[in-house]
Amino acid sequence: MDLSTNYMGIQLKNPFIVSASTLTGDIDSVVECANAGAGAIVLKSLFEEEIAAEIDALSQNAENYSGYGEAYEYLQGYGQALGPQGYLDLVEEAKQKTDIPIIASLNCVSDNSWGDYAQKLEASGADGVELNIAIMPHSIKQDGTDIIDDYLRIVREVKDKVNIPVAVKVGPYFTSFGNFADRIATERHEAPAYSVGWLGKDTADGKVSWKGVDAIVLFNRFYQLDIDIDQKSLTQGISYSSPAELSLSLRWISLLAGKVGCDLVCNTGIHEGHDAIKALLAGAKAVEVCSTLFLNGVGQIEKMKQRLMSWMQKNDYRTIADFRGLVSQSLSKNPEDFERLQYVKLFVGMQKS
Repeated sequence: MDLSTNYMGIQLKNPFIVSASTLTGDIDSVVECANAGAGAIVLKSLFEEEIAAEIDALSQNAENYSGYGEAYEYLQGYGQALGPQGYLDLVEEAKQKTDIPIIASLNCVSDNSWGDYAQKLEASGADGVELNIAIMPHSIKQDGTDIIDDYLRIVREVKDKVNIPVAVKVGPYFTSFGNFADRIATERHEAPAYSVGWLGKDTADGKVSWKGVDAIVLFNRFYQLDIDIDQKSLTQGISYSSPAELSLSLRWISLLAGKVGCDLVCNTGIHEGHDAIKALLAGAKAVEVCSTLFLNGVGQIEKMKQRLMSWMQKNDYRTIADFRGLVSQSLSKNPEDFERLQYVKLFVGMQKS
């Protein structure tokens, strides 16, 4: 039974990717996940604020040498160029101590210098970069197209600087997610579009070029909050996902598989092997798991792999490619009914008890 899959041009032994979390934040945990059978690992996200904080600290230290000319200029430049060295060290060590793909994760909200830092991750040996973009549309003055422009700028900043594949992990809160996915995924070389948000780079022939992302991870699970009615204050909400949250990812993967110019990865709500099977049937190239490993231990990876192999054997599938996307709109016998079915099937199919 062959569980291998090609994700963003990277060959994985199996489709189970450990997503960015504290489970992948130090070398011992990374090695443990690799030994447990993960197909790939996304390292714990490096936050934009962490880079900014370290640069600020180094810059402040440089002020002590302000009277020493070259030393002052060197420390200022060092601060701007370095960023958190420990993260780069983790990438290098993870590559040395494991035999599976290591994907770095950048959590960003602006397009400032991310391409430069992504270059450092590439030089450290990262097999790919996952941009964990978490822009909260909190301002009532901010238009939806402005937010999409921010996403496109971040992606362009990174894609222009690195040769390794780039994935983007996003939330579902877009007016037209299908259109957004198409815009961020598809590589183009054409005349400038008239619409707001076309952020391609001008070329010699007067056209614009846009390098789309290599994968979209659906969906980012944003920080959950709650309200303490006694203290009358905000508190942390539920930390872990539940299998019920898988439905949203399945809907959009099944609608977009085979239509957008990049791979799709299912994230959030994958707790058991049958959850992964559903995602692959919808058209996902791989699945990212996290909450189930916190709840059940990293041994859950092997259990999910065994469930997948058992199901494949039962259905006479030799490879994942044999069944991937079978329950996607692009392979449906009635594609024109697909969107409607997703909304009404639940209610029409209900039986009175």
